[in-house]
Amino acid sequence: MNEITIIGLGASDLDQLPLGIYKKLKTAEHLYVRTEQHPVLQELKAEGLTWTSFDGIYEKNEQFEGVYEEIVDELLQLAKDNPVIYAVPGHPLVAEQTVQLLVEAERQGKVIIRIEGGQSFLDPIFAALRIDPIEGFQLLDGTSLKRDDIQMGSHVLIGQVYDAFSASEVKLTLMEKYPDEYEVTIVTAAGSSQEKLTKVPLYELDRVMKLDNLTTLYVPPILAQENRLKEWQTLRQIVADLRGPNGCPWDREQTHDSLKKYAVEEVYELLQAIDEEDDEHIVEELGDVLLQVFLHAQIGEDNGYFSLEDILAVISDKMIRRHPHVFGDVVANNSEDVLRNWQQIKAEEQKKITESLLDGEMRTDSSLLTSYNYQKKVAKVGFDWPVVSGAWEKFEEELDEWKKELEVGTKDTQVDELGDLLFTVVNLARFYGLSPELAMMQANEKFKRRFQFIELRVKEGKGDFSSYNLEELDGFWKEAKKLER
Repeated sequence: MNEITIIGLGASDLDQLPLGIYKKLKTAEHLYVRTEQHPVLQELKAEGLTWTSFDGIYEKNEQFEGVYEEIVDELLQLAKDNPVIYAVPGHPLVAEQTVQLLVEAERQGKVIIRIEGGQSFLDPIFAALRIDPIEGFQLLDGTSLKRDDIQMGSHVLIGQVYDAFSASEVKLTLMEKYPDEYEVTIVTAAGSSQEKLTKVPLYELDRVMKLDNLTTLYVPPILAQENRLKEWQTLRQIVADLRGPNGCPWDREQTHDSLKKYAVEEVYELLQAIDEEDDEHIVEELGDVLLQVFLHAQIGEDNGYFSLEDILAVISDKMIRRHPHVFGDVVANNSEDVLRNWQQIKAEEQKKITESLLDGEMRTDSSLLTSYNYQKKVAKVGFDWPVVSGAWEKFEEELDEWKKELEVGTKDTQVDELGDLLFTVVNLARFYGLSPELAMMQANEKFKRRFQFIELRVKEGKGDFSSYNLEELDGFWKEAKKLER
């Protein structure tokens, strides 16, 4: 059976290498090293030790994934002829991707691996920085660093920051959360006689000094909650504190019901910011909408019914389920295919949970949206005019009926016929692909804008509405319309 023995070269020089590992290296017949850029190997070279390194693979690959996979493929091929000793920096099971790939190959029955010794680089780094990992620390890979992986309240150690390019990528990712001036520490050759700690502001990380394979970046924790405003858990804790025993009386009194009107208001304000194409305003309004989500989540948690995690699980599951062309093997060549798949999946889901096609389509805060949803829903099962002319005929019919009721009917019948007329207007909007809700929002905003112009003219003129007749006020209205054009 193919066999590979993996040896850790430790974190620094030859003095920290265990005697047994030293003997095994000295007597190795088929020794391969991931990289020869390591102090132990340089000292052993002076003692006559020889090896084959994989440094050449680094030079011909642009992505690390390709480097690691090629190294492992070569090792598996070499092990078919003779048992192989493979040496890596540090401890084999700490931040060593090639070893993880070999472990996976072992699970698949391709090779037998043995893992021996080697001090990880973590111990000397903890000693050099004088930090206790029990306070919370993260070990992250600089070649695949993601903003959302970083916990600002922890000691963060980032490996694989070995040159200016990788340092630049890490810097840009960190600056998405930390201040540009935040002080970080570059740790070089921890535990060796060449150990060096260099503190630099984050924005200078990629230009202050030479980086190499023995470099680790340390980002100290930000303990104050008010300085971790770019983390999700900070907002969650703020909302929990507001509703806590020592929090805000108003926030503690809120319920799902009492917050409904604020949710609607915040969405409308967001839509207005989008119409204004004002990015700063959009950011602010998105924050207000997000606050409503966190408030409702906290109320659910306080009542013991659900938590933010439940909300995340439900929406994530739905997005994965309804996008099989992204997360599965379904093919969607265009947006029409996507919408068709979405509607089919949604229909199958609703068959399981609803008795009526219209269940779940009511919007208590918007009769216009409810009408629109109802009509869109029934149209999918064929309850609809085949062409828009039928909708126009229905509109004319309902308009005539409303006029008759205005002449001879009661308030109840007049309201009833008015509802039928408005319902047909919504239906016409649907036929033309227009949002009746958005149309009313724009009409209201337009009316507000033009009337405020009239108010301004009155204030600049005679100072009081009673001093103007309707014709004069209508003149101001027309002026406002002309200015808008």
